[in-house]
Amino acid sequence: MTDRFTILDAPEEFLSAPLRLTVDLSAIAENWREMARRSGKARAAAVVKADAYGLGIEDVGQMLYRAGARDFFVAVPAEGATLRPYAPEARIFVLSGIWPGQEEIFFENDLVPVIASEEQLAFWMAVLTERGPYPCALHVDTGFNRLGLPMADALALTDDVSRPASLDPVLVMSHLACGDDPSSPMNRQQLEKFREVSAAFEGVDSSLSASAGIFLGSDYHFDLTRPGIALYGGEAVSGARNPMQPVVKAEARILQIREAKAGESVSYGATHVLARDSRLAVTSVGYADGYLRNLSGSGIALRGTRIAGAEGVSASRRVPVVGRVTMDLSVFDITDLPDNAVRSGDYIELLGPSMPLDEVARAAGTIGYEMLTGLGLRYERIYLEGED
Repeated sequence: MTDRFTILDAPEEFLSAPLRLTVDLSAIAENWREMARRSGKARAAAVVKADAYGLGIEDVGQMLYRAGARDFFVAVPAEGATLRPYAPEARIFVLSGIWPGQEEIFFENDLVPVIASEEQLAFWMAVLTERGPYPCALHVDTGFNRLGLPMADALALTDDVSRPASLDPVLVMSHLACGDDPSSPMNRQQLEKFREVSAAFEGVDSSLSASAGIFLGSDYHFDLTRPGIALYGGEAVSGARNPMQPVVKAEARILQIREAKAGESVSYGATHVLARDSRLAVTSVGYADGYLRNLSGSGIALRGTRIAGAEGVSASRRVPVVGRVTMDLSVFDITDLPDNAVRSGDYIELLGPSMPLDEVARAAGTIGYEMLTGLGLRYERIYLEGED
């Protein structure tokens, strides 16, 4: 059976690129449908901030809109303006809110500001006094201590007779600090606080859960959920099996295969010393491409434990990174592959269906979010889509 990431008819610039990134838009659409199903009676939005987690807001947004998403979340208004032509009838919420000088981009692109501070609220009420009714969302802090109106201020709004009559939020929302840890007592604490907020804004849609919160169950779903990382195939819940379909496959071209002797070192700092005669594949990926320096492998023992670094996949087998990852190059040990299995010009899978995103992230000491959003500009990209 053909791997769905296999490109049967790709342009030459993709087939010969030093770095390749295949994005399966159909898998993103299917992941959204799965999160919509898990959201039960709540509607599922789609979070496409940070250029759709590094994968391209235009292509991803269009596919999600075709799949049925009608509520989108972006971080800044420029992202909303970029998305608007691809989601013409959708509500697009801007999580960073609105500041003086941004009114035109909001109004021209029909963007909904998420009011997230007392300063923004004061400015927004002044705008409404002059302009008249326009939708907004209210972000209320229930314990995260990041963005959000203090609960007391948000609750006071419901009885504030001095507020403009045109201040009529269409959504009240908050965000879980520990949603990825189902055992955390903070989830229940925030839930109880948000229930109070939701009840105070009777008749206004409520939203508490991003990807991880959806998995916590129906108590956390309210009216609207906000799946993000799960749409892109990443793990939403720590320590649990990931039910989402893989979405991306990143590959680096092998620029050179070289022989090296036992006792010789590899890459900067000579941190990796070969324990055997080895075959090494020098590839065209480095930290400038988001392949983080922390993925470096070392043969040096640290308190008796070898620093393993990351792995890639070549000829259907895993091969380890050896030596330091550099700006443009990384080295993989292919000694254990059959002699003729790999040659210069072939590709090594850095992350994808055979090398899970979050496993690579853990090797780097980070999370899948950072791996995706850090993908560099040098990848030649191709988008796959089915019948969605």
